[in-house]
Amino acid sequence: MKKKFSEGPEATPESVGMSSKKLENLYNLGERYVKEGELPGVISMVVRDGKLVYQSMHGNMDDEAGKPMQQDAIFRIYSMTKPIASVALMQLYEEGCFQLDDPASKFIPEFRDLRVLDKGGNADNYTVSRPRREMTVRDLLMHTSGLVAGAPDSPVGTLYLRSKMYEGRTLDSMIKVLGGLPLHCDPGAKWNYGISTDVVGYLCEVLSGMSFDEYLRKNIFYPLQMNDTGFHVDPGDADRLCACYQVGSNGEKRYELQDEPAGSSFLRPKTYFSGAGGLVSTANDYLQFCKMLTNGGELNGERIIGSRTLAYMATNHLPDDKDLAAMGQPQFAETTMEGIGFGLGFAVLLDPKAAQVIGTPGEFYWGGMASTAFYISPEEEMAVIFLTQLIPSGSHPIRRQIRAAAYGAITD
Repeated sequence: MKKKFSEGPEATPESVGMSSKKLENLYNLGERYVKEGELPGVISMVVRDGKLVYQSMHGNMDDEAGKPMQQDAIFRIYSMTKPIASVALMQLYEEGCFQLDDPASKFIPEFRDLRVLDKGGNADNYTVSRPRREMTVRDLLMHTSGLVAGAPDSPVGTLYLRSKMYEGRTLDSMIKVLGGLPLHCDPGAKWNYGISTDVVGYLCEVLSGMSFDEYLRKNIFYPLQMNDTGFHVDPGDADRLCACYQVGSNGEKRYELQDEPAGSSFLRPKTYFSGAGGLVSTANDYLQFCKMLTNGGELNGERIIGSRTLAYMATNHLPDDKDLAAMGQPQFAETTMEGIGFGLGFAVLLDPKAAQVIGTPGEFYWGGMASTAFYISPEEEMAVIFLTQLIPSGSHPIRRQIRAAAYGAITD
C-alpha cells in the first residue's frame, strides 16, 4: 500500500523544546524568497525528537502552469542522492563484503592500472605517472579518489566530457571508459567533488549482484516507504514533477525555465543509475530518510544501518582531522569549506566559529544542485529539510539562513 503523505506536524514545537514564534522566521524566509522572485516554490520541514514539528509550502511547483506547490510534488534532488548511495554501500560493509582500505581495483579490474595526470598538463597535451598509492573504497566515499566532475574547469573533467563515457548509458559502460582516463591527483591527496559516488553505486552492483536501482528499492526505499523516490518519474505521476529553473532574467523574476515537467528526461526510465545525482524524491520521502538518520539508522522498526556505522560515517575522515579548506577545491557551492570536514558520504560540521554558521559540532548534511538541502544534528536530535528547484545551488545564502532559523527556534 502506498504511504500517505504527511498531513501536518506530529507534535507542537513547544513539546520538543522549540518555539513556534521563532519558527516563523523559517516561514518568512520561504515567503520572502518567493515574493521577491528569487525562488519559484519551497517546502521546508523540521524534525526534533523524531517528530515532525514544522512544515510549510510557498510559491509554485510550476510557474508557467500556475500550479501552486503541493505536498506530494516531486523534486530533482541531484546530489542529495549521494548520502543515500553512501548508506547503501555501507550496508554492504556491514555484511562483510569489503573493507574500507581495500583497493577499489579489487572489485573493479578496470582500475588496476590507473595513472595520475602530471602537473602542468592539459586535456590536449599531458603525461601521466603512477599514483603514490591506490584508490581505496574509502576514497570513493570521501571524494579523495582523484576523480573529478565531468566539467571543463579541469583537464581531467574535460577528458571525461570528450570521452563520452556516459553514452553507453550504464554504470558498467562508464567504468570501462573511466578506467582508461587519468586521475586528477593522487588518491588521498586532495578532496575533489565529482563522480566518485557514481562509482559507489557501481560497487553496490558488483557486491550485491543487483542493479543499483533494484538494490536501493529493496534495501532503503521499500523499508522506509519512500515510494516516490527513484531514478525516473512514473507516467501516472508526471503531473507531480516540479518545473526546474536556473538563474536568469524572466521579467520581475530572477530565474528562467531550465527543465519543463512535460518534456523532462526524468519522465523516461533510466539505465544509468547515478549515485552522484540521479534521484528524484518528495518532501515526505526524504523526511523518512532524514528521520532514519536522526534516529541512529532505524525508523518504524526497520533498521537500515547500524547506529555505530552511521556515527562512523558522520565523523570527519579527512587526514589529520583537516577541514575542506585545507585540502579542497575553492568556491564550492554545496558547502562552505572552513570548519567543515567530510565523512563517508556527508559533510561534517567541525567548528561553527570557523565555519561562521550556527550549529553543533558533529552536524552532518548535504545539498543538491537545484538548491535542495538537509541537515542532521545528532546533539539536538534535529533534522531540517529544504526543497526547491533553482540551479545553481550557490545562487542564494538560503542554506545558511534556514540553519539559523531552525537553530534559533530551539529553547531548551
